[in-house]
Amino acid sequence: YTLSLHDALPIYIMASLTEELISVLTEEQDVYRELIPISEQKTKVIIQNDLQSLQEITEREQQAVEKLNMLERRREEVVVNMGTVLNRDPRTLKLKNMVKLLEKRPEEQKRLAELPEALTASIKRLSEINERNKTLISQSLEMIQFEMNLIQSARMAPGSNNYNKQAASFDMSAA
Repeated sequence: YTLSLHDALPIYIMASLTEELISVLTEEQDVYRELIPISEQKTKVIIQNDLQSLQEITEREQQAVEKLNMLERRREEVVVNMGTVLNRDPRTLKLKNMVKLLEKRPEEQKRLAELPEALTASIKRLSEINERNKTLISQSLEMIQFEMNLIQSARMAPGSNNYNKQAASFDMSAA
């Protein structure tokens, strides 16, 4: 049995789309791996209260997030195209199902099967770091608020002014 061009085209398109999906997921994994040390550096900067460095790190994080958003849109497009080729609703195409579809392509199947685990591990690590950073920032803000309240209380407390007896008996006629 030989494949006609009509039969071979969907197989070729699917192979191409699978490669593109693997490529996009790999790029996403790379961006997450880049974000982890940036977020760890952010922790140190927050602790040191280095606002200039914090701003620079935040800008780097924003660039990475923009790249992730672009990759996510690309991934969604690939999945929609795969759904079209397979005549399936793209919302029902899960990576586990796609891995099963690649039985005859074991190399791609293995690569596609490994990516979700790696992505999940990276995202989990990044979430842990970001949660710690969020807590540190919250504690920092609480401390600032406490210090501001302390300063305000000191200003308003009776007896904290700098007047003495001589100020109270200031002679207006001498002025």
